[in-house]
Amino acid sequence: MKYISTRGQAPVLGFEEVLLAGLASDGGLYVPEQLPSFSKEEITSWRGLSYADLAFKVIQPFVAGAIADADLKTMIDDTYKVFRHRAVAPLQQLDSNEWVLELFHGPTLAFKDFALQLLGRLMDHVLAKRGERLVIMGATSGDTGSAAIEGCRHCEHVDIFILHPYQRVSEVQRRQMTTVLADNVHNIALEGNFDDCQQMVKDSFANQAFLKGARLGAVNSINWARIMSQIVYYFAAGLALGAPDREVSFSVPTGNFGDIFAGYLAKQMGLPIQQLVVATNRNDILHRAISSNDMSRQGLVHTLSPSMDIMVSSNFERMLFDIYGRDGAAINDLMQRFRNESVSLDPARWESVRELFDSFCVNDDDTVATIAEVHAETGYLLDPHTAIGVRAARACRRDNHVPMVTLATAHPVKFPDAIIKAELQTPALPEAMADLFERNERYQVLANDLQQVQGYMAATLKI
Repeated sequence: MKYISTRGQAPVLGFEEVLLAGLASDGGLYVPEQLPSFSKEEITSWRGLSYADLAFKVIQPFVAGAIADADLKTMIDDTYKVFRHRAVAPLQQLDSNEWVLELFHGPTLAFKDFALQLLGRLMDHVLAKRGERLVIMGATSGDTGSAAIEGCRHCEHVDIFILHPYQRVSEVQRRQMTTVLADNVHNIALEGNFDDCQQMVKDSFANQAFLKGARLGAVNSINWARIMSQIVYYFAAGLALGAPDREVSFSVPTGNFGDIFAGYLAKQMGLPIQQLVVATNRNDILHRAISSNDMSRQGLVHTLSPSMDIMVSSNFERMLFDIYGRDGAAINDLMQRFRNESVSLDPARWESVRELFDSFCVNDDDTVATIAEVHAETGYLLDPHTAIGVRAARACRRDNHVPMVTLATAHPVKFPDAIIKAELQTPALPEAMADLFERNERYQVLANDLQQVQGYMAATLKI
């Protein structure tokens, strides 16, 4: 399997190089040269497989020729055996043909665990084979950081630096990152918002001279291996609900577009998906782009769903690359203009986007109302991001005969403010995290200044 950049100027790479590189050298994102495609008969044959066995079937074509099947299978098995639910990604029913796909049974209670627990193992395996060391730099709006740290804390060949927006993540999210005191783990609280953190990571990839020869790698969803791993749970949910003999629809709370892009890929690979609903909070650039062809940047709003407080949705570029006929020059022009001005898509391309996705924007009041409403109806407690997904699913659903699945991206214990506003009781932390608020923290608060952050990283690494 070979990988190409969305901007057309970076070299074609194999899986190992894409895994370690993250961002392409031309500023683009890597995507497979060709997607694997599965027949209806092949998908049908996967019914009854364990989650780990299904993951191997879906992921193996993306790494073929780079990692031996036996090694890949072992890493996948090791990743998912630590999840707290034996089904790994169980479905919960809210109503007739309305479902929630629980993606929060991993070590850090968020869907990011599905990819990042595997990503750390893949990286350490490849680095050990090459005799190399990697410096990971990542930005998080809440959940990516803790999942990345958990996935890398035991890696022998990785140092990891995670930037989070200072005082803009929940306390549980922060403590899940900052109480990991491993020697190779470093947390930076940036005096800015998530987009500032993400831009700092991109700028550092573009000019890595501050590392003086050390190699920089990524764990954000700009890393292809993240997307690859997330495709699996769409197939898992679809198979559980009757696919490929019936269609399934999905509603996905998203800020960076990575999670729903994985659903788009699952559809391209053969899973019969009727609807893909993009659910956003007040930071609604994805909803505006899809519904009215408006990709203008607006001021970032701090909401009750902080993991979606994003205005620059990196993975949207991967989807646009397909929409624009894989024309790297066109995407490079569009994204360069987007950095400095409001842009819109070519009208014909925009119509193609509208055919692929529905979208809906949910404010904080409606998020809280949905949490209360669903709890009153079913006794089930949603986190605020999942509540946005449920609200969007109910607003956009076209066919009640088709199962509608909302991706539950995090455990409600991580976001007590929204639960309290819904006048409900915040659940207790799982037993393994019961002492989280008593653990010692370690992190560095830094100004929103690229040189200061890069200087801190260089000094910490003693290079």
